[in-house]
Amino acid sequence: MIVSSTLFWTLLVFYSILTVAGILYRSKPNTYKPLEQYPSVSIFIPAHNEGKVLAETLDAMVKLEYPGELIIYLLNDNSKDETGEIADFYASTFPRIKHIHVPPGKPSGKSRVLNYGLSISDSDYICVYDADNQPEPQALKLLVERAEQVPGAVGAVGYVWTVNETKNWLTRMIAMEFKVFQLLMQSGRWLMFKTGSLTGTNMLVSRETMIKNGGWDPYALAEDADLTMTITAAGGLLPIVPESRTWEQEPETFRVWLKQRTRWMEGNLYIIFKSLRKPSWFKGRTAAHSFHQLLVYVGFVLLLIISDIWFILGLLGKAGTDITTPLLILWFQSYLVYLMQLFSALTVDRSLTPMNMFIAVIMYFTYAQLFMVLLVRALYFQVKKAWKKEDVVWDKTVRF
Repeated sequence: MIVSSTLFWTLLVFYSILTVAGILYRSKPNTYKPLEQYPSVSIFIPAHNEGKVLAETLDAMVKLEYPGELIIYLLNDNSKDETGEIADFYASTFPRIKHIHVPPGKPSGKSRVLNYGLSISDSDYICVYDADNQPEPQALKLLVERAEQVPGAVGAVGYVWTVNETKNWLTRMIAMEFKVFQLLMQSGRWLMFKTGSLTGTNMLVSRETMIKNGGWDPYALAEDADLTMTITAAGGLLPIVPESRTWEQEPETFRVWLKQRTRWMEGNLYIIFKSLRKPSWFKGRTAAHSFHQLLVYVGFVLLLIISDIWFILGLLGKAGTDITTPLLILWFQSYLVYLMQLFSALTVDRSLTPMNMFIAVIMYFTYAQLFMVLLVRALYFQVKKAWKKEDVVWDKTVRF
C-alpha cells in the first residue's frame, strides 16, 4: 500500500508539474523574428488510398506562405482509389507539387515511403504532413524560424488540432487527449528539459540530420517517436512551436479508433523494447524520452489499474474499515488531478465549453480505461508477429 501510493503520487505530482510548465510555456509570446533568407524545404505527404481527404490537404498545401524554395512531394504508395488522379491534377496545376509513385517494397509502411522521399529530394529541411492534414498558411514558416533560431535545434514540432472535434463524444475526447498529452505536456517537457517529441505530422527535421542518422526505421510503426529518440541521442534539439498548427481528421467510430491506437501502442512498445537494447537511450536528454515512453505506455496503465482497485475496494469496504476512507480519498485526489489537467488544457485553448467540461468529467471512467485494453491487444499482436515473423504492414486509418 505504501509503495504503490508513493509511486502513484510521484507520477501524479510529476504530471502536474508538467502541466504547469506547459501553461507557462504556452503563455509566452512568440519572440522569434522572420529570417533574412529562408532555407529550402521539401514537404513529404505519404499517401495510400487517400482519395477522400487528399484534395482538401493539397488545397491547404498550395496556400502555405513560405518565402523560401518549397517542393511538395505527394508520395503515392500504390494507391488503388482516386488518389493518383487527384495528385495528377494538382501536380499539373501547381509547379510546387510533385506526384511521385513510390515503387513497391518491403517492409510496407510509412517509414519506407518517407525514406524513398528522402532519396529523391535535396532540400535543407524535410517537413512531413499526413494525407488528411490541413496546415494553416503560416505553419511551415513558423517551424523553420524556430529551427533556425534555437541554438542546437535540428528541426521543430508543431501542434495538431482536430478538424472534426465536434462530430461526437469520441472525437471530443481525442481532441482533449491531444490538447493535454500532445501539446501541454510537450510544452512542459520542452520548458523543463529541452526535449521535444516529433508527432508524425507538422514536423520539421534538417536533411543533414536525417542522412546522418540513417533516415526512418522501416520496422517502426511509431516512426515519429523512434526518430525522436535517435535524434535526441545524437544531441539534436526539437523545439515545440504551439503557434504552428495543422488540422487533422480523427477517428469517428470506436472500431477505427481501436485499430489505430492499437497500432500506435504496438509502435511504442517496439520502441520500449528497442530502447532496452540501447544503453545510450537512457543517458542525457534521451533518458527523459525513454522514461516518458515507459510512463505513458506502461506507467499510465498501471496507474489506472491501481486507481481502479482502490476505487472498488473503497466502495465495497473489502480492504478493511481502517483504510477504506483513505482509499476513496486517494482515488478522488487522483481523479481531481486528471480532471484539472484536462480543464487546464481546455482553458489555454479557449475551448472550456459546457459540453467539453462534461466530456472531461466522464473521460476517466470511459476513454482513459480503454488504454488497458490497448496494452493487452498490442502485446498480443507483437507476440503474434514475432512468432509468425510477419512483416510490418501499413494499416491505414479509415477516413470519413
